[in-house]
Amino acid sequence: MLGEGICVNNDDMNDDRGVIRLAEVTERVIETTFLEALVVDARAGAIVSFSGNVRDHDHGRSVRTLSYEGHPSAQAVLTEIADEIEARFDVVRLAVSHRIGPIPMGEAALVAVVATVHRGEAFAACEELVNTVKERLPVWKHQIFTDGAEEWVNCA
Repeated sequence: MLGEGICVNNDDMNDDRGVIRLAEVTERVIETTFLEALVVDARAGAIVSFSGNVRDHDHGRSVRTLSYEGHPSAQAVLTEIADEIEARFDVVRLAVSHRIGPIPMGEAALVAVVATVHRGEAFAACEELVNTVKERLPVWKHQIFTDGAEEWVNCA
């Protein structure tokens, strides 16, 4: 298993800069509501969440099973991405988690939550966070289709 991420101590709750509450690559189930609770802050007027869930089909083909494998650097890369988003946007709080290992259909593979003062910034920061994770995180998706064919995809 890769590292279990970073979680900032609650003593930092009142500082004036954006704080990454969680950035993790994990084998555990990701609960969107847990990540949302991590970013609640009285300064935030908007919280935007994204949950990328495993679906039972891909490009017109039925998927039987799906798993993700991560490179040993995946945790460091995810933390670096979170730091970059915090620096580029007026983030109050941020939490992001990507799951590896086998994931049942319907469960989350990627959850990103961003809190900012205004909604436009929250939407933009969350979208950029998700897109950057999809572009740069070194994880590979392994799908086995119902017809027995397999596929590896080099993206989150």
